[in-house]
Amino acid sequence: MKSNRRRGFLAMFALILVLAAAFLLPSGRPGPEEGNPPASLLPGPPGDQAFSPTPEPDTPPEAVSEQPSGEAKQTVGAVSAEDSSEPPVQADLLSLSAVYADYFRMGAAIEPEQTEGRTAELLKQQVNWIVAENAMKPDAIEPAEGNFTWERADRIVAFAKANGMGLRFHTLVWHSQTPEWFFRDAAGQAMADETDAKKREANKKLLLQRLDTYISTVVGRYKHDISSWDVVNEVIEPGDPEGMRASNWYKITGTGFIETAFRAARKAGGPDIKLYINDYGTDDPVKRDRLYDLVKGMLEKGVPIDGVGHQTHINLEYPSTQSIIESMQKFHALGLDNQITELDMSLYVYNDLSDVGADVPGDILQKQAERYGELFDALRTHKELLSGVMFWGISDDHTWLSTFPVVRTEAPLLFDKQLQAKPAFQAVTGF
Repeated sequence: MKSNRRRGFLAMFALILVLAAAFLLPSGRPGPEEGNPPASLLPGPPGDQAFSPTPEPDTPPEAVSEQPSGEAKQTVGAVSAEDSSEPPVQADLLSLSAVYADYFRMGAAIEPEQTEGRTAELLKQQVNWIVAENAMKPDAIEPAEGNFTWERADRIVAFAKANGMGLRFHTLVWHSQTPEWFFRDAAGQAMADETDAKKREANKKLLLQRLDTYISTVVGRYKHDISSWDVVNEVIEPGDPEGMRASNWYKITGTGFIETAFRAARKAGGPDIKLYINDYGTDDPVKRDRLYDLVKGMLEKGVPIDGVGHQTHINLEYPSTQSIIESMQKFHALGLDNQITELDMSLYVYNDLSDVGADVPGDILQKQAERYGELFDALRTHKELLSGVMFWGISDDHTWLSTFPVVRTEAPLLFDKQLQAKPAFQAVTGF
């Protein structure tokens, strides 16, 4: 009897050890510096915000084509250790960057951990342009005033240089993933809460000085390595007063932060770097036209804006390819470049919280392929409008959409979770 009890005890102890190990092992999710899931509108990034699983109540579904890039588009399945059971990267594939060499650059967003292993091999095979998904946002670079942390950003720069890839910078200014110290006055109080007119003016001056210092430092460090810069990100919100997002930046400085940011970037980086204003939902006529008016007014004041970044988080149904092209045409008429900066395609339409299950049905993958094919056919036809297309990731094993707006199966990119080419890849390259 004692022997049976001893065996039972040992079995129970072993089970406890297994469960404890499971909880202690790393989850593979992005680290704290990479932010939380965005709180913007459904595809329909995060944008790039405090997490809010639903759009603002006054936002019409037809106006929501994507989520902002922000609080970090939270991703899952970040690069795992090498596993001999995983299929090798396909060696006989066409290269996206080679196929589109006569059209525009092709790129992907990455985390520093993806500069090694199978994902790195796929990136080197397929793209000639990369952007940091989270490692170059303000909270990652200067978490405390005067405390710059460059290691993660530098890893991405080194990877690009070692493999002959171009780089985008995302992002110098954003309402999300910006450390709170930016918005505290000399006494540590929230600047946005100040009611005294003289103190508010002093706060505005202090905030713009901090912004100038931050941008001068960052651009000064990377100006020889990075050619395209998202200077400000997601500043338009048609539902807020005057159509401008009611961020701390706007509450404290009005549009002064936008002008200061572009001028500081130009001064620090010189005439050769290209400066972009980046946003989501630019295919929606209301948001597009508000952004157009802002940019046109800034250009008339001599603010050095070179182009518009269109995030382009789309889904199987919305928006129309024509609306994407029309938006780029509108900004092209101002003499500006366009870049698609965060492309992916959700399997789910706006406000659909269902789950297709672990295995994505073949008819859905085919529909996705047809939609990707239609989009890239239009982009090739209108190649004069844009200089690059950046996917928000390279394969389905690492995508913010897997946890936004709910945890479920997503497959928004051209390569699946095993890094194998999907029908969408064939549709994009087979022309």
